[in-house]
Amino acid sequence: MLQPPFPDVTIELRSDTLTRPTPGMRKAMADAEVGDDVYGEDPTINALQSRVAELLGHQAALFVPTGSMGNLLGIWALVQRGEEVLCDAQAHIARAELGAHAALHGVTMRTWHSADGVAEPAAIAALIAPPTGHLVHTAAVAIENTHNFGGGSVQPLEHLQATSAAARAQGVRLHLDGARLWNAHVASGVSLETYGRLFDTVNVCFSKGLGAPVGSMLAASREVIDAAHDQRKRLGGGMRQSGVLAAAAAYALDHHLDRLADDHAAAAAFAEALAAEFPDAVGKPQTNIVVIDTGEQASSDVAGRAAQLGVRLSVLGPRTLRAVTSLEITTEQAAGAGRLVGRLLAG
Repeated sequence: MLQPPFPDVTIELRSDTLTRPTPGMRKAMADAEVGDDVYGEDPTINALQSRVAELLGHQAALFVPTGSMGNLLGIWALVQRGEEVLCDAQAHIARAELGAHAALHGVTMRTWHSADGVAEPAAIAALIAPPTGHLVHTAAVAIENTHNFGGGSVQPLEHLQATSAAARAQGVRLHLDGARLWNAHVASGVSLETYGRLFDTVNVCFSKGLGAPVGSMLAASREVIDAAHDQRKRLGGGMRQSGVLAAAAAYALDHHLDRLADDHAAAAAFAEALAAEFPDAVGKPQTNIVVIDTGEQASSDVAGRAAQLGVRLSVLGPRTLRAVTSLEITTEQAAGAGRLVGRLLAG
């Protein structure tokens, strides 16, 4: 009879968005100096925008409520109505944003297929369609780093450099969905600025591994950010005394960025413990996401049994589960959860 790995403790592995603000973060929020951000008068927002723009090698940045809005604004800035953006078939913008780019901005998409979400420059370059009067014009390429549904995979820097060069040679611009770019930076050692300068627009998120309760940031040129500020208002994203949220994000950058390596270690411990019980169900994770092949068992059944035993997982597909580590999960808890899931899979 299987027992919970940690009685009276729920090991929450559905997403790193489920973290709660730490006491230090709550204090920073309570102490934040605020103003009206729609008027550009919130000093904490302004400071964070300048800080993140510099980190990413861009002129300016805009605080937005969600990563989906950051992606929506970043692609809107690059792609006119009736044009297309190229992206991975498993990209968040294609799968998990409810068709917003088409519904709200008239943007179409074509996709490439990849192994574990890793972008292949030659495959991307081959899809680019110049203006002809007959085919949909490719206006932008969007790349996700790390790649969520690819299992938290980190895009190799040389792939990004080659893709950026090929796109720009054809007058095509680039958007980076960097919701978990912080994880890619910590795992690879590549600077945030090096990543950021390869793209025209960059979206980063504070409410995933960094553990802030709300918020993302779009970085780009001053001209793009000025236009995105107005479009954010049109989309209902104008916020007032939102410095309390920016304070949480700034605290996260100060205190939670380097410790993402701990989440990566916990994910590795989860995968190793699971594989010891049920080999070939998982690979070696690069960051904080583990994708699990449930074999002959329905993933929903495995997730349901795991939840009854105190381990919560996301269902990605009929035979696929996802586990995501975060600052509220210890390496010991992750390993215990991995053993449990492995034993469930092993029957």
